[in-house]
Amino acid sequence: MTDADTAAPRLQPGEPFPSFALPDAGGHLHRLSDYAGRYVVLYVYPKDDTPGCTKQACDFRDSASLKALGAVILGLSRDDAASHNAFAGKYSLPFPLLSDPDAAFLKDIGSYGPKTLYGKVTEGVKRQTFLIGPDGRLVKSWLAVKVDGHADAVAAAIEADRGERGDA
Repeated sequence: MTDADTAAPRLQPGEPFPSFALPDAGGHLHRLSDYAGRYVVLYVYPKDDTPGCTKQACDFRDSASLKALGAVILGLSRDDAASHNAFAGKYSLPFPLLSDPDAAFLKDIGSYGPKTLYGKVTEGVKRQTFLIGPDGRLVKSWLAVKVDGHADAVAAAIEADRGERGDA
């Protein structure tokens, strides 16, 4: 991991999460405001149908804790609608996969840029997750996601935040 992988987040907990209007595989636009009053898990991943990204998507798909908490799960990558359709269909993903082909929003939230892959610095999408609260503010971010156990960690963060808000 390099400094580029662990740089300070652009977004701090408690700050409003940037608004977005991004299309899913069917071309339907999703806006953060569509999910007001609910927890949103925006997970950013490098590429459809690759081993790590598949495991991550399936872990979110299979998380009973996140389902029980009523969290909205949104995947985000640069992949196009055709790629998202094939990926979601192949693994029965029940949540939208959003597309940002020019990486404009990904850059805005610090999820695109220099990263280290197999010891080589490249430019690309960083595997990150943002937990956005019912008020549209960032609750927590994971800027160097390790896939194993990640969905459970996100669920635990929702439970902790609900306790702090008195919603438990």
